Amino acid sequence: MKPALKYLFPGWYAIPMGLSGLALAWHRAVPLMGEMAGAVAMLVGGAAALSLLVLLVATALRGWHHAEAWREDRVHPVRHTFIATLPIATLLVGTVGVALFGPNPVAHALWWAGSGGQLFTTVWVLGRWWGRLAWPSVTPALFIPIVGNVLVPLAGVPLGHTEWAAAQFGIGLLFWPVVLVLIIARTAVQGLWPERLRPTIFIFIAPPAVVGLSALQLGAPLLLGWMCWGMALFSFLWVGTQAKVIAALPFALPHWALSFPIAALAALTLRLATPGSPLTVLGPLLLALASLVVLALLLATLRGLRDGSLLAPEPVAPLVAAAS
Repeated sequence: MKPALKYLFPGWYAIPMGLSGLALAWHRAVPLMGEMAGAVAMLVGGAAALSLLVLLVATALRGWHHAEAWREDRVHPVRHTFIATLPIATLLVGTVGVALFGPNPVAHALWWAGSGGQLFTTVWVLGRWWGRLAWPSVTPALFIPIVGNVLVPLAGVPLGHTEWAAAQFGIGLLFWPVVLVLIIARTAVQGLWPERLRPTIFIFIAPPAVVGLSALQLGAPLLLGWMCWGMALFSFLWVGTQAKVIAALPFALPHWALSFPIAALAALTLRLATPGSPLTVLGPLLLALASLVVLALLLATLRGLRDGSLLAPEPVAPLVAAAS
């Protein structure tokens, strides 16, 4: 097991991210679907917390036995962006804790750890831009360390940190269009990112979906939520044109990029649903899709762990040393 831990790349934290997003989406479905949805949210939220705990222990063991692997992640042109999945997963598990149990010390601690860790990671990733911005690093995964700050208000507001949550939300809002333009420029100049990373195009759905949820949490007008929903739905339809291509790829960890964005779109749809509106039908359909996607990803992950295809070297991009 020790040699396999060397290949426990930071992107593994996309698993508790996806599970947390699904738990929050089921929690949003309670007014429409009743206590059954609440029970599912509790179950999925527990799985998210457990997966985060297992990964934190495994990451600590990896750092102890394979210290050089951590440095390789930090200087890698692609993998360094996935380091942000750790604070975001922590932030999201804390958010699930607040949603399901109300403000409590454990969720509060997780929220502060995730919020602070995400802010530090954003500064670190953007600090690398003062050197030469390498095109290989410009993939949809770049949204994670930079735009991920928009998640903070989801639990920050009920925890009583509205001003700080709004401030950190503003950071993600500022750089969302910047990252989007960079990705478009990279596609025009260099072409698409490696095929193995193709599933990350689903991350395009996440920024507008989460911005809509967080903006409404901060008291923004409902129409702003609808604008964000329109952007998220269009992004879903746009990236959905690549679903057949992605389904044909051998399963790898980047496939988890499908989970949280679809769950976030389902959550925003359910947030905007009112009795008798078409969203009361679309919301549960998107929730069912997100649930099926997460279930399929979990089964594929278990198969990959069993046959040894996941905890192995990932040829994402050539290793190019950079300032860390």
